[in-house]
Amino acid sequence: MGQTIAIISALHEELVEVLDLMPDEQRHHAAARQFWRGHLAGHEVVAVLSGIGKVAAATTAAVLIERFGPRAVIFTGVAGGIAPGVAVGDIVVGHSFLQHDMDASPLFPRHEMPGYGRSRFAADQTLAQALQQAASEAVAWLPGRLDAATRASFGLHAPRVHAGKIITGDRFVATAAESAALRAELDEALAVDMESAAVAQVCHDFGVPFGAVRTISDRADDSAHVDFPAFLRQVARHYSGRIVQGVLSRL
Repeated sequence: MGQTIAIISALHEELVEVLDLMPDEQRHHAAARQFWRGHLAGHEVVAVLSGIGKVAAATTAAVLIERFGPRAVIFTGVAGGIAPGVAVGDIVVGHSFLQHDMDASPLFPRHEMPGYGRSRFAADQTLAQALQQAASEAVAWLPGRLDAATRASFGLHAPRVHAGKIITGDRFVATAAESAALRAELDEALAVDMESAAVAQVCHDFGVPFGAVRTISDRADDSAHVDFPAFLRQVARHYSGRIVQGVLSRL
């Protein structure tokens, strides 16, 4: 295992601020993906877009680890808020990750990963702690740098940091009914995304520390598809750059 730290995002808008902080980046191609190598906050860094969904994310993570041998993998991006009190503009730091659409029953209990004897994969504690500290700084920093209209549009008046379970599945949760069903079934879930648990599983297989931080772009309800694109452009990209810079300064 080398000294490189890997940064993954699903979408370009989630990664663009990180790339802007890497003035010496060099582009590499592998498995139909672009990897950017450079330096950030005194660390060797490789950044990559995973694409959307569990298969794309798992493929990216496996190629990343095989090709570049990072000592840690960090996923940064957006997610839908599931738990009460997890609002748009808040940040969720993952402590554990579960695939909510994994169901091999009756052969295995619902959500259990066949062959693993578990349904959850844990984040690396050191990474999670550093991410939580960086996220706390970010929520104090960003609102004052946004114009009043943007703050009002997304209700970014007192964003908070949460830590706990992130659930992952191959669908964009965009109705109140879906969100309520997930909340009823997995009442500890704070946020829902489409990649984190898949990357956590790959990192577990390779023995590479993993951490994930997700900015809440929507409430995973009927307005999610409306909020999502604007939030990426106006808010999430700034959070990602600030948090990544903050966590690297702590490692």
